[in-house]
Amino acid sequence: MTKQTNSKSLSQMIGIFRQSSDFKTMAIALPTQKLYISYYSTLIDESKLQHDLIWILQESARENPIASLEDLLPMIPMTQILISNRSDEIHDKLMRCHVLIQLKRDAQEGALVHIPTKFGIRPNNDTENEFSVVGPKVGFIEDIDTNIHLMRLQINIPEFVVKEVSIGSLSHTRVAMLYIDGVTNPEIVNRLEQRLRSIDLDVSYDSCQVDQLVADSSMTPFPLLLATERRDRVVFALASGQAAFICDGSPYFIIGPSTLFDFFISPEDYYLPWVLGSFFRLIRMFGVVFSLFASALYVAILTYHYEVVPHSLLGPLIYSRIHVPFLPVLEVIFLEITIEFLREAGARLPTKIGQTLGIVGGIVVGQAAVEAALTSNVLIIIVSLSALASFATPIYKMANTIRFLRFPFILLAAVWGGLGIFIGICFLFVHLTRLKSLGYPYTTPVYPLRPADFKDSFLRMPFQQVNRRPGFLRPVSKVKYSPKPVKRHKQDWN
Repeated sequence: MTKQTNSKSLSQMIGIFRQSSDFKTMAIALPTQKLYISYYSTLIDESKLQHDLIWILQESARENPIASLEDLLPMIPMTQILISNRSDEIHDKLMRCHVLIQLKRDAQEGALVHIPTKFGIRPNNDTENEFSVVGPKVGFIEDIDTNIHLMRLQINIPEFVVKEVSIGSLSHTRVAMLYIDGVTNPEIVNRLEQRLRSIDLDVSYDSCQVDQLVADSSMTPFPLLLATERRDRVVFALASGQAAFICDGSPYFIIGPSTLFDFFISPEDYYLPWVLGSFFRLIRMFGVVFSLFASALYVAILTYHYEVVPHSLLGPLIYSRIHVPFLPVLEVIFLEITIEFLREAGARLPTKIGQTLGIVGGIVVGQAAVEAALTSNVLIIIVSLSALASFATPIYKMANTIRFLRFPFILLAAVWGGLGIFIGICFLFVHLTRLKSLGYPYTTPVYPLRPADFKDSFLRMPFQQVNRRPGFLRPVSKVKYSPKPVKRHKQDWN
């Protein structure tokens, strides 16, 4: 309980509040006096208000008259009670599910009691976009307290620290920053907290919006911080020495510092034997490379480099394009944009309709385009495989980046052929090596080279070999656990 000084007239502020139809002010009749309570009916649970506050006050006041606001403290069985005469603080609390209690209607001081509601919060917290066959399905919802509760169930140690920051001059959105004291480098914590507190924004809609304001650079299509809706991924990141934050009203945690490899790692890799986890991770990375360069190579080969096509394949390739009137680059761009239309339409429609549209639309449009001689059968296969390979990326933001980068490579291949693709790759590597995530290199462990961190990058090595946290994070505690050899006993078979 704290008491603070007045900044402006509370009665004037309440007069402004009354312009809203959901702002209620009512008098509670007690045996010897009246109390006045004010609240937003859309922000609190009025049944809890009646049973947990009004009824208790009426019963308690029969034996103990209320002479001051301090007399309310032993009566109300709640811990979140604040007595204040600062109108700006009262304004902030009323907007955050509090009830204001005044002894007189024109009193400039009041007691604030927290009575929240869970209206509008979905009960289902299964993961939707980061689905995995093996492993837990626990995700987050749009309530920040529920999300922190889920995290504390998994990390139940006192060193698990949650710091709250308020951003948004209009929304005053709660932002919770999470890290493990004694594991996470204090430099990461201080840098992230400083960037969150320095945000000048009117309304914060989602964690992914704050992600762009916190990131080191906005002049890149690559996501510099990892957004996830999976609890196990956040727990793994915190245990590795990273930090995370989430905004109230968002089901996504933002994790940083992140590297390029983090976006191609699936939690499922750790629930399978390390051989299978490594194999599927390599398949995923190969799919990204294929999706990025397949269409560009088709344009380059058909425009400039026919000599690299084997003779046995040259005949079918020429036959498939003999009636196509367009240049290879126009043919590819037409089909790539058509695929993007189908993908966007399927994502914006309801689930069942979107799936039907994607399947039927792809078959109908592809068959019609071939019969109308607008494109070739070979290109239909290449673009379809590229679209499938792009879905292998576990993180949606990185999948969008791969989809976008295909178009610059297609244009470079149309202008300079294979040399254009090589120039594009050089620019891409230079751009990636210049990126940073919360001040840490984005391409670690490749550049700067850290051989010790390769155990969990391209491959997922056995748990006995990945018992140390990533060195580039410079964690306070470097060792996750101390693996011990398994004792195997020989059994006598009779």
